[in-house]
Amino acid sequence: VKYGEERGVGLILWLGYLPFAGQMEELCKLYSEMGIKGFKVDFMDRDDQQMVRFVYDAARTAARYRLLLDLHGIFKPAGIQRTYPNVINFEGVHGLEQVKWSPVEVDQVTYDVTVPFIRMMAGPMDYTPSIFDIMYERAKNSPYRKQWNMKDSKDCRINSTLAKQIANWVILYSPLQMAADMIENYEGHPAFQFFRDFDADCDWSEALAGEPGEFVVIVRRAGEKYFLGAATNEEAREVTVALDFLEKDKTYRAVIYADGKDADWVTNPTAYEIIEKQVTATDILSVNMAKGGGQAITFMPL
Repeated sequence: VKYGEERGVGLILWLGYLPFAGQMEELCKLYSEMGIKGFKVDFMDRDDQQMVRFVYDAARTAARYRLLLDLHGIFKPAGIQRTYPNVINFEGVHGLEQVKWSPVEVDQVTYDVTVPFIRMMAGPMDYTPSIFDIMYERAKNSPYRKQWNMKDSKDCRINSTLAKQIANWVILYSPLQMAADMIENYEGHPAFQFFRDFDADCDWSEALAGEPGEFVVIVRRAGEKYFLGAATNEEAREVTVALDFLEKDKTYRAVIYADGKDADWVTNPTAYEIIEKQVTATDILSVNMAKGGGQAITFMPL
């Protein structure tokens, strides 16, 4: 904890709900005094009266000790974060980890452009996106390797392009966004700069375009920066986006993380390019997305 504090990094602990429920007061007291910032609580996995009562007890207890809660393995949110703002995130979504054991009939490509219109309306989502090792090369010899949701293939992989994985950080709202891949897959990767620039503590958001199951375009502002995320289903798509959401009389450096010209979520998912240009609120951008792809843009004032 001290090592992290010296570098501006706070620590959150992951734990199962059952041991937490059995010694909630003691754990909150102990770890808050140690300097831990909160808990990611997992494996609630039901929504009966007993579990709902646990969630409220956990929220109240953690709040007394100024600890945040990320409720993973839980039902969709129903407003508790309004009463207890220390509850900042929820799963309750068919997130990226679910692809590992889902049947091949599950179409995660279409799901990713459907859930923003449905589940996300209830509140933030602990989806855990942003995998860069799309083909899961590092896991080929792992005893945990399973066939992922890829039709007619035994490849262990993510059903998306790399650019879409970046875009999902913007699209799939979470105030505690998670870079879900292994550190080794981010080290030295030029596209990781997006996550360094990103700020999940958004002040304003707007859905610019979309159709459930087809595509979605969302922009968010945090401080003086704007972040745009766009994603499509299994169809390649070009969407025209007016930049009139930017502040007038300001020039921005736009850093665009786009699908490569030959990108395709099935045959070439890791092809991407980074493009930089200067833009203003009067400009219009053409957002080109490959099949199963997307695009992410950071706008930073000059």
